[in-house]
Amino acid sequence: MNKLQAMEVFVQVVDTGGFTRASENLKLPKATVSTLIQSLEASLSVKLLNRTTRHVSVTADGAAYYERCIRILSEVRDAEDSVGRNRLSPAGRLRVDAPTGLASTVIIPALPEFFARYPDIQLELGCSDRQVDLVEEGVDCAIRGGRRLADSRLVARRVGTMNYVTCASPAYLEQYGRPIHPNDLVNHRCVNYFSARTGKVFDWYFTQNEQRLQVTLSSHMAVSDSYAYTAAGLSGLGIIQMADFLMVEMIAEGRLISILDDWSNEPLPIHVVYPQNRHLSAKVRVFVDWATELFSRHPTLS
Repeated sequence: MNKLQAMEVFVQVVDTGGFTRASENLKLPKATVSTLIQSLEASLSVKLLNRTTRHVSVTADGAAYYERCIRILSEVRDAEDSVGRNRLSPAGRLRVDAPTGLASTVIIPALPEFFARYPDIQLELGCSDRQVDLVEEGVDCAIRGGRRLADSRLVARRVGTMNYVTCASPAYLEQYGRPIHPNDLVNHRCVNYFSARTGKVFDWYFTQNEQRLQVTLSSHMAVSDSYAYTAAGLSGLGIIQMADFLMVEMIAEGRLISILDDWSNEPLPIHVVYPQNRHLSAKVRVFVDWATELFSRHPTLS
C-alpha cells in the first residue's frame, strides 16, 4: 500500500462524504478507493469510517487521523512546490469554476496569456451560474461575486469589483415608458434573477447620495442564467439589472438603453475562493495571482 496515496484517498472520502464522489475526483476506480481505505484501517488497526448503504461518516479516531493527514499532505506538497519552483513551472490539473458571463467575456479571452506563462497547467474551467460545492465536487478554486461568504469552509481573496447597470430595450421603453425613480419599477415589467441553488430571487439595489434603496419586485419572469437574463432584456421582455461588463457593448450599440442613470448600484466584490483545509498549491497560487492582475486592469472590474 502506498501510504501517502491512501491518506489522499481517505481525505477525499471524508471531504466528499462518500466513495463514489472521491473516486470520481481522484479518477480512480471505486474498488481501488475501497481497497485503499480497508488497507489503511488494517495497517492502523483502527476503524476510520462508518459505512452504510447510503452514507459514510467519520469515526472519532478517523476525525483525529483526518486532521493529521491534512497537515502531512500539506507539508509534502510544500516540499514538492519549494523544489519545483526552482526548476519547473507549476504543472498538473487545475479545476476552476466561474460564472458563465465572467468566464466567457473576461477569463477565456485572456487565457492565451495565462497558458503562455504556465504551459504545463491543464485547466478545467467549469462555467455555470450555479454555486458549486468546492469540497464535494473537487474544485480547486472558484471565482464568485458576493459581499459575504455563505460557506465558512472557504478562504476568500478579493480580486475585483462588479458594478451593475439598469437597462431595457428601445422597444420596451417605447411601449411602456421610462421609469424616473426606482420606486416606479413596481409599475413596470421587470425580469428577476434567481439563484439556481436556492431558488431565492435577488432584490434590486440603488444608491443616490446617502439614500440607499432595496427594491423587491414581483415579476412575470425570472431566470437563473446571466446570458438568458440578458437575452430577456434584449427581447423586450422587461427591465433588467445586470453587471455592466456584460452590458457595455450592447448599450454602446443601442441594443439596450441605460435607465435610472442618476442612481448608482452598489458594487459587488469579486473573490477567488478555495477550501481552507486545502493546501494552496503552486498552480492555484499562480492562477489567483493572475486573476487578480487580470481584474485590476479591466476597465469595469478593477
